[in-house]
Amino acid sequence: MSASGIGTSALLAFQRAIGTTSNNIANSATEGYSRQRTELSNLTPQFLGGSFQGQGVQVDTIRRISDDFVNTQLRNSISDQSNAELKASLAGRIDDLLGSSSSGLTPVLQDFFDAGQDLANDPTSSAARTVFLTEAESLAERFGSIDRRIEEQRDIINGQIRTNVDEINSLTEAVAGLNREIVSKSTQGTPNDLLDQRDRVLNQLAEKVNVRITEQDDGAVNVFVGNGQALVLGGNNRELVAESLTGDPRSPDIGLATSGDPVNISRFIQGGELGALLETRTGIIDEAQNTLGRLAISIGEEFNQQNNLGLDLEGNLGANIFGISEPTVRGFPGNESGGVPEVEITDVRAITTSDYRLRNVGGEYELTRLSDGTSETFDNDVLEFDGLKVNIGEITNAVDGDEWLIQPTRNGARDLSVDMTDPAGIAAAAAVRADLGEDNKGGATIASVRADASDINLGDLSADEPDVVSFVADGGSDEQGAFVIDGQAFDLDDNGVTTISFNGWEMEIRGTPADGDTFGVSSNEGYPGDNRNMLAMNDLPDERLVGGDRTFGDGYNSLLANVGTRTRQAQVAQESADAQLEQARAQREAVSGVNLDEEAADLIRYQQAYQAAAQVISVSNSLFDSLLGAVRR
Repeated sequence: MSASGIGTSALLAFQRAIGTTSNNIANSATEGYSRQRTELSNLTPQFLGGSFQGQGVQVDTIRRISDDFVNTQLRNSISDQSNAELKASLAGRIDDLLGSSSSGLTPVLQDFFDAGQDLANDPTSSAARTVFLTEAESLAERFGSIDRRIEEQRDIINGQIRTNVDEINSLTEAVAGLNREIVSKSTQGTPNDLLDQRDRVLNQLAEKVNVRITEQDDGAVNVFVGNGQALVLGGNNRELVAESLTGDPRSPDIGLATSGDPVNISRFIQGGELGALLETRTGIIDEAQNTLGRLAISIGEEFNQQNNLGLDLEGNLGANIFGISEPTVRGFPGNESGGVPEVEITDVRAITTSDYRLRNVGGEYELTRLSDGTSETFDNDVLEFDGLKVNIGEITNAVDGDEWLIQPTRNGARDLSVDMTDPAGIAAAAAVRADLGEDNKGGATIASVRADASDINLGDLSADEPDVVSFVADGGSDEQGAFVIDGQAFDLDDNGVTTISFNGWEMEIRGTPADGDTFGVSSNEGYPGDNRNMLAMNDLPDERLVGGDRTFGDGYNSLLANVGTRTRQAQVAQESADAQLEQARAQREAVSGVNLDEEAADLIRYQQAYQAAAQVISVSNSLFDSLLGAVRR
């Protein structure tokens, strides 16, 4: 090739290089742009005069400077940061709601307990009774108010879940479209700008949910979420849906659309905003509502039971103060059976804050505690588990795979109400009283007497003719004997204490009576000034009744501590994720970002090379003109 040809090849090559450098400079502020570099190679040399002579330069390709490992790290960091940021924001809202002195439960709960103390001090006071009932109504209203505000946060989260699902579907559709375009243009060269555009879309997708990317031989990428569920395969994308798949209309699940029913993949979704929304709804919103509901049910049931064991101002056994929620039971969509099991709370102190799933497995029924996966299988139609009684007798035509969601405490705070309208119905007085026989000669004394069950039978008791419990010595040398009622004997223990339970009342006697000593048990009617049952109610806040290991106050404080801990963890995670994202972006910029100083130096270098190539062409033309002039002579 002549010098003119060599110069021309150089001129064209450096013109391309200047154009690439100019494009880098122009896109230096374009988000997600990867700098490009013109790759040059020498043309095949020609063998002349016993040696190879160069024939100039050519442009091999315009290479995009990108590192897949660095891009993957950036996507993961984006996903982690958006996840942590949203979780910290959502958890902070719930923390502020529960911990606020104006909207929290603690001050109203304390006012209710204080009103009980005032009523115990003056059990006949109409004002004290009215205040106690008013504070009970305020307590129920505060439970409902907190539940409504938590439910508002649930609505916000559910709305964001649906929005995120729509955005994810749009982004996966865009990725599939870019895949098709990239594959179609790959035969003409590397479509660098399209690759950058696809990476930008993938980064936007990573903000929504953690994704895993694999590249095909033809340049298309596959996008997977969760446990390998495919959202994009080459030029095709699959849509997500947000709808109730587990029977709870207030908590839409994430499903992967198929030709049949959507497949529930909620448990596999991690990272990004969608992962944060699902984690917050399950770990904070559901837990807060269930915990608050259990506390409301516990307070209502314990005070109801104690009020049932006393006498009101009219001398009647106390009625319920509070109305209490029943467990919520829903069938899963697609169940063959239209029936649902009957579920009731049998032991309020044993119920947990977990939801449960009942499933038909090969004709048998399995109940699973969702918080930890513990399961129990039915041996008959009824199963008692965690303070619940589940009766499957109402389920008909069930088939293998039918499922039901059981939420024992979800609506406990929402549904707590005050059923009692008349303050006179508060049973401050104990239902029974006991008296020593006038002619008793032993050292036995009555330590206490109280109603022992809600079905207390006072039919045989009256103030005029109390039931008499006679002590009958058994002739033993240890002077121990037995109290006998209707042939039922009650022995003294080693400490000289006898506990007698009969007809729904319980009496504790201390010391050893003499043979023939009597003890009278009668209705407490006619003693309105008695406050023993109110004192028993006032003891309830100090007993560990919630879950069997917490007081009422501790039950709420544990919820505050749990939400506060999660909030702090989310804030710490956000700080770490922010730093990692900044580092990942810096690393990506170091590899693919445009350095203006470097580009300016390249521009000068390519300009000088271009000018030199033009000079080569000029010299070549001059030599050719000289040659033509010599020939013409």
